[in-house]
Amino acid sequence: MAIPDYARTNFETLLKAAEAGDLALMECTEVASGETRYVLCAVGRSADEEGDDYVMTPFGHLAPGNPYEAYIPPA
Repeated sequence: MAIPDYARTNFETLLKAAEAGDLALMECTEVASGETRYVLCAVGRSADEEGDDYVMTPFGHLAPGNPYEAYIPPA
């Protein structure tokens, strides 16, 4: 199975953010379930005059429990 372009692009963006030290782990609430999730985000700066605002771009949440039980690798 080939990795789709959107996933590859997002992964490359995530790697660039990691190299620049621009990653954050945020506690968020999942809309569908209302559960707390710990979300990996890239951190950017806003384009306003002061540049004091941050923009958080979510990429995904960390798997609760044992991730080896949650995912099956491709066969």
